[in-house]
Amino acid sequence: MDLKQRLISGMQQLQLPIDQRVDQLLAYLDLIARWNRVYNLTAIREPLAMVDRHLLDCLAILPHLPPGAIADLGAGAGLPGLIIAIWDPERAVLLIESNGKKARFMRQVARELGLARIEVRQERAEAVKLAQPLPLLTARACATLADLLALGGHLLSDDGHLLAMKGRYPEDELAQLPSGWRLAASHRLTVPNVEEERHLLDVVRAH
Repeated sequence: MDLKQRLISGMQQLQLPIDQRVDQLLAYLDLIARWNRVYNLTAIREPLAMVDRHLLDCLAILPHLPPGAIADLGAGAGLPGLIIAIWDPERAVLLIESNGKKARFMRQVARELGLARIEVRQERAEAVKLAQPLPLLTARACATLADLLALGGHLLSDDGHLLAMKGRYPEDELAQLPSGWRLAASHRLTVPNVEEERHLLDVVRAH
């Protein structure tokens, strides 16, 4: 099975529409593969595994994303932030990444794919200042929930959502949520061709 067939098959299982975004997602994957030869963007390098564990893994969260501008904390190679931007090019997406090579890579992807509403900040999340807070934050397996809130909670509006991508359901992390925050929802995700558990946790302020 070639990469396009693998991606289309997975998207059909996720009940996502098949359109020109397939080619954009594959172009993004090709850029990751090319840059990975020089820079260590991601540990996964086998092409079919990259479709499953990069593209489909991030696409699986789309049905659970509320509308509105979103910031991706510790965006790395742009997962899931660039996937969200490719899927919904009208949505403003802020990619926060302190590593210079990864930040340059994400800017290059935005240029090559014509993603006009992308902003890349090469900063540590705790140092980022915004003119106004955002309704949505996301992060993919880059820190505990408590650490994510400590680093990026100031970026979130009063009624905003932290949408954290996790593997197993992190009961220990939830038990250590800082005061003033609560779990609003948990979504068990099924990612095509990936057997490990996947969860999306929706954390909000406890009013």
